[in-house]
Formats: sequence, C-alpha cells, structure tokens
Amino acid sequence: MAREKITHTLYAQKDGQAFIRVSEDALARLQVIMADEKDARLRIKILSGGCSGFQYNMSFDPELQSDDLLFEDDLAAIVIDEVSFSLLQGLELDYQEDLMGSAFQLKNPNSASSCGCGNSFSV
Repeated sequence: MAREKITHTLYAQKDGQAFIRVSEDALARLQVIMADEKDARLRIKILSGGCSGFQYNMSFDPELQSDDLLFEDDLAAIVIDEVSFSLLQGLELDYQEDLMGSAFQLKNPNSASSCGCGNSFSV
C-alpha cells in the first residue's frame, strides 16, 4: 500500500485562506536549499507559452513583490504571485529523484491537460 506523500499544508500569510500542499520529500529538499541560499524562497510562476498554453517556472528568489502570496512557516517558504496562484489553487508540490534526475513536481488540479514533459499545461 502506497503511503500518502502530501503531508504539509502552507497557508498564505496575506489572507490565511489560500493554501498549497507539500510532500515530505519536497520539504526535505527545500530545507537543504534554503540552508544554502539564505533568505531564498521557492518562487513558482506561470508564464504564457509552452506546447500546451501555459508553462511552469520555478526559481529561488529572496525578493518579494507587492502582488506575491507568501506561503511560509518554520519548514518552508514558497512565493506565488496572485495571477499565477489563480491557476494554481490547490497545488501539490512534490520532489522526485530517479535515474533520469531530480526535480520538483507540481500537481495542478486546475490543469485540464498537459504536455508529455509536464512543463506546460492548459486550463
């Protein structure tokens, strides 16, 4: 029986209503990166383009913008701008390591379809 990987919920500090869910593996990886990159937060952004219409963009960023939603507690810090979050409500963040490499994985419940590589989606 597979265990449930999503174990942690982060709420937006602006309103306390918006949330994202994070797996144990993603939390562990975020903590390693955040220990090396002082004040850096994982920024998740949606850009126009990609083979399905929208594409995911992730980076580590110490800066906050006026339209950012900050999802932060003692374990993790994630930033998503309000426009991107409108396409990411209910997001689940995981981290996968396998023979092909390692990467954060986004499970977006708002995605109607996605491309084969998983980097772009449509709504």
